Amino acid sequence: MGMVELSSVAAGYLAADAMLKAAEVELVLARTLCAGKFMVLVAGALGAVQAAVTAGAASAEACLIAELVLPNVHAEVLEALGPSSLGREHGPALGILESFHVATLLQAADAAAKAADVALQEIRLAMALGGKAFVTMTGDVGAVQAAVSAGREVLAQAGVLVQAVVIARPHPDLGREIV
Repeated sequence: MGMVELSSVAAGYLAADAMLKAAEVELVLARTLCAGKFMVLVAGALGAVQAAVTAGAASAEACLIAELVLPNVHAEVLEALGPSSLGREHGPALGILESFHVATLLQAADAAAKAADVALQEIRLAMALGGKAFVTMTGDVGAVQAAVSAGREVLAQAGVLVQAVVIARPHPDLGREIV
């Protein structure tokens, strides 16, 4: 998976076009973010994703905020970026990782999914969040603790950790809100 984040909507559309023309990649999403930013996410073979991100970053010039290539991304990350986790299994624990930075949150979500047997429920990237991002995950308490710990480490090392929590046995009403 690869991503570019830009400070301009117009530059975002230009970068998306450059990325899609540069390599055989799938457009996962291209959208505006809070504070007038734009993000483009693509998926595909590693070499193609690298070429696409390089092209997108080059087209962005001074508008580039961040670029990321995440090789061998866990399938849960792409699934959690989708429109809904409706119908996905919920475990007895809920974990949340919250970040000031979109790209690093994606890295943390990938680390969490690879660290333990959890189901990533949702990844929200800077939409109506003041530029922040978060991921929710469920599973057994021990697995969620291990996953949150792995993600927290990624965010803390980058200096963008807002909060990381594990809730054992969340109230059923709360469970409905994470779907």
